[in-house]
Amino acid sequence: MTTTDPYASTTDSTEGPVFTVTGQDWDTIDPSLADGDHIVVNMGPQHPSTHGVLRLILEIDGESVTDARAGIGYLHTGIEKNMEFRTWTQGVTFCTRMDYVAPFSNEAAYVAAVEKLLQIEDQVPQRAMDIRILMLELNRISSHLVCLATGGMEIGALTVMTCGFRDRELILDCFEAISGLRMNHAYFRPGGVAQDLPDDGLQRVRDTVALLKKRLPEYAALCNANPIFKRRLKGVGHLELAGCLALGLTGPVVRATGYDWDLRRTQPYWGYETYDFDVVTWDEPDAYGRFRVRLDEMWESLRIVEQAVDRLAASQGDPVMVADRKIAWPAQLSVGADGQGNSPEHIAHIMGESMEALIHHFKLVTEGFRVPPGQVYAAVESPRGEIGCHAVSDGGTRPYRVHFRDPSFVNLQGTSIMSEGSMISDVIVAIASIDPVMGGVDR
Repeated sequence: MTTTDPYASTTDSTEGPVFTVTGQDWDTIDPSLADGDHIVVNMGPQHPSTHGVLRLILEIDGESVTDARAGIGYLHTGIEKNMEFRTWTQGVTFCTRMDYVAPFSNEAAYVAAVEKLLQIEDQVPQRAMDIRILMLELNRISSHLVCLATGGMEIGALTVMTCGFRDRELILDCFEAISGLRMNHAYFRPGGVAQDLPDDGLQRVRDTVALLKKRLPEYAALCNANPIFKRRLKGVGHLELAGCLALGLTGPVVRATGYDWDLRRTQPYWGYETYDFDVVTWDEPDAYGRFRVRLDEMWESLRIVEQAVDRLAASQGDPVMVADRKIAWPAQLSVGADGQGNSPEHIAHIMGESMEALIHHFKLVTEGFRVPPGQVYAAVESPRGEIGCHAVSDGGTRPYRVHFRDPSFVNLQGTSIMSEGSMISDVIVAIASIDPVMGGVDR
């Protein structure tokens, strides 16, 4: 028959089913449509329990998923390539934007790699290390709260969503008071941190911890033994340890299988080995087990935060940046009322007392410091698993190459095996249990 469409040219078709498929992977799926038993649908591009835009290509038989693929790339920002055109310090402002739910983990992996190249790991002040751990663990809690909130929202548990974002705001307020920003902080710098804690910083953190201790039990009360919540999660997204290891999955996904792989304990960095905390595992490698791991990990992070606060209270006045002034950039920053700005003392020195200091500051900010030739890999335990940074230097003031091993990118490989054979509605639950952040996946 002949059809006329005001927005398309005239088309002719024969009798029987006609399938028109175009673009990328659709042509590889087309042969499976010939018998008419299965259909292929797009779930997305949208946010199906993810943080960012993901496209799922599902081949379904009725309500059952027979094949699932993840289509990525919708948030590609060229961060790794852009870092090649910025100084080593400026690179922090790019990588912090990858996994924007856990920006401090991005910064941690990057600055750890730069410090390895500079061979100054033993020169970074202990106070700076403790501040980093404080921020990382607060960020772990805020990230897990987002995971529980969005995952709960997708299955209709709206109270969990409102509680999760309510409590996350408490932590973001601390981040803003300390770094000047709620996210995309660029607070970790090669050699230390951008500035010391404000005068009321520790008290803010203490108050936040006290309030979180009162509120975290609400999540257990709402979800742990809730029969509806458990039926939606238990047995969904099942993936045993062997599958996790074969695919390279890390974080709560692998710890839910009972395997206690956590870089903070297995490959400790920045003094984590001196902190008292437990690596949380579970014996159910499904969506419910991953939920319980994250719930318990928030309590362990609170333990670490309290220890870090005690150490920071005892080290008041200690430096937070390496002593080498050829690396320590920017110098003596303090957060002003507008959330940014140099300390008046530093400005007075470089602008009114020392021409040499002004020249040095200008060259350090515009040109950056040189990093010896070489390549390194540094990894930390993010809320989603192992995030690593492979940094290569040719001896210049800019990275020759920076590449990140993002845990969300690797963990998304589990989408197919977790989803195939399940109902369409369970795909959302499986994705939520992985907790991918697409900014980190696409970079």
